[in-house]
Amino acid sequence: MIKKALICGVSGQDGAFLSRLLLAKGYEVHGTARDAQMASFANLKTLGISGEIAVHSMALNDFRSVLQVLVQVQPDEIYNLAGQSSVGLSFDQPVETLESISVGTLNLLEAIRFLKRPIRLYNAGSSECFGNTGGVPADEETPFRPRSPYAVAKATAFWEIANYRDAYNLYASTGILFNHESPLRPERFVTQKIVRGACRIAGGASEKLKLGNIDIARDWGWAPEYVEAMWLILQQDTPDDFVIATGETNSLRDFVAEVFKCVGLDWREHVESDPSLLRPSEIMVSRANPGKSAEKLGWQATFKMRDVARMMVQEQLQKGR
Repeated sequence: MIKKALICGVSGQDGAFLSRLLLAKGYEVHGTARDAQMASFANLKTLGISGEIAVHSMALNDFRSVLQVLVQVQPDEIYNLAGQSSVGLSFDQPVETLESISVGTLNLLEAIRFLKRPIRLYNAGSSECFGNTGGVPADEETPFRPRSPYAVAKATAFWEIANYRDAYNLYASTGILFNHESPLRPERFVTQKIVRGACRIAGGASEKLKLGNIDIARDWGWAPEYVEAMWLILQQDTPDDFVIATGETNSLRDFVAEVFKCVGLDWREHVESDPSLLRPSEIMVSRANPGKSAEKLGWQATFKMRDVARMMVQEQLQKGR
């Protein structure tokens, strides 16, 4: 029997890479967007798979809409990657962020419970939930101390998943993913902003790249690898939660330096600090302990921050030719 997967938020970075992975594994892949007729699905087109995905219109904050699509598709696996995905934007749109993530996750859980079918649900969690851990690497037992509306929403969704798993015996798991990047990231994400800015400057642009706090430190990985971890999480005998990360933390300053090094420039000559880009509250250092995912999933990140920077720059330079 061919497995059917439903990817909520199929048009985003992770949705596109996950679609490609599942197609390669022989899945019948369905994806949702709020308005599938109007959505461009640019990332699916970039990967050359847009014609292989059956797309559906679904509003995750509308229970009837969610139920209709689940009845129509009859999926074996659901990957919930939808919702407002920018930490910075969540400070400007806190209500939209909380509703799209927490209510959307709750509607999926309720729909699965209502249908009484053995559907496996993957929930996209976030390292932002941990907040500042004092430099201690976070694992699956580390308490949540969210410092943004986005992190509050993701923490809510995490506990919804845990609650339905315990109360109703649903197969529902969360992957607590640390930062993962690729050329499919939009420019509102700082990594892509840096890569595109550096490439423009290397091409002769006279601009200065304006950034907020470059002393923050993150664990950056390669998104195409992380979607494999999502799939592995749903192949386990019992549902569980997993931290997905490289285990290596670097400062944003290091990322900037690596990107500019890849285009043959000294970043210090081209980067300016802009106080308007500082967030109301910030996680200074984000560290991860992905030991459980290595032990139980057999998953380890191959690419670290410097690899990610180099691959993103190479892709951007190729686009510019």
